[in-house]
Amino acid sequence: MEWSGVLSGAIEQGIGPSAIIYCLAAIGLNIHFGYTGLLNFGQAAFMMVGGYALGSLIQTWGWPLFPSLVVGLLMAVVLALVLGVPTLRLRADYLAIATIAAAEAIRQVLGSAALNDEFGGQDGRYGFVDGMRSLNFVPSGGVHFLGLDFRSYDFFIMIVGWTLALLLCGFVYLLMRSPWGRVLKSIREDEDAVRSLGKNVYSYKMQALVLGGVIGALAGIMSGLATSNVAPSDFATDTTFFTYTVLLIGGAARVFGPVAGALIFWFFISGLDLFFDKMTSGANPTIPASIMTDDQASLMRLIFLGLILMLIMIYRPQGIFGDRRELAIDAH
Repeated sequence: MEWSGVLSGAIEQGIGPSAIIYCLAAIGLNIHFGYTGLLNFGQAAFMMVGGYALGSLIQTWGWPLFPSLVVGLLMAVVLALVLGVPTLRLRADYLAIATIAAAEAIRQVLGSAALNDEFGGQDGRYGFVDGMRSLNFVPSGGVHFLGLDFRSYDFFIMIVGWTLALLLCGFVYLLMRSPWGRVLKSIREDEDAVRSLGKNVYSYKMQALVLGGVIGALAGIMSGLATSNVAPSDFATDTTFFTYTVLLIGGAARVFGPVAGALIFWFFISGLDLFFDKMTSGANPTIPASIMTDDQASLMRLIFLGLILMLIMIYRPQGIFGDRRELAIDAH
């Protein structure tokens, strides 16, 4: 078995565009769940409206890149208001129910045959990244170093994406050290105490929901730009739960938790996939077909990842870099 190929492939995925997308989504979710205690189970919805606004406005209506990007962010603001106005005055589980239902409802609507001309049905929108490709300054031959190989456009997306992620981490760091951020963390700990001090808890929650949703929309936009495609299957329910996994692995309420979580998550999930693929492929596979077929091997990464996550939750529930004191959830 070529272990170097497994390792290099895992590293490429661990720092590649997919990791960036989930890192950005987890940064937004960290504001919701980590710092404010909001149970948002529909981060995929914010990603969806951002990605679809970009893809549809460019491909269907011929808009330029940057105005479409701005509209995608504004759509995330609208979605946050629609979800937050009726739920944020209630208990935390009402927001959880509303967000997961909204994400699935939006996905079904965008993928419906009735809106095929506007949003492309189940195929979605594709081929709308010419404006982004025109900005690519990476040599056309791609980038090759330390045994790693990246295509030109992928490496350009990595530069843009990781730069954006680091800037957002710095932004979140400054926000959470400000009086505004301290109020958010106080709401997470005990919103009744914050309310007794004269703070408008509802307003702060809404601001946090909007800000985290906009960052989630950025993740959806980066997903569309990275793959040149947005489709309903890209934003299924598991997208939100993968984002939670990234956040919990790195550590909630830690500025660089989403970054570390995304790197670790995609390294292991890709490495396990490559490992079991090699173990079950070829004329004389290491694992015989009577034990595991190559079709079954593709599912093993999720089984092992689930076991790893269970162990983390048992022995390190605050995540690798987290603090157990940061796990409080607003349930009022």
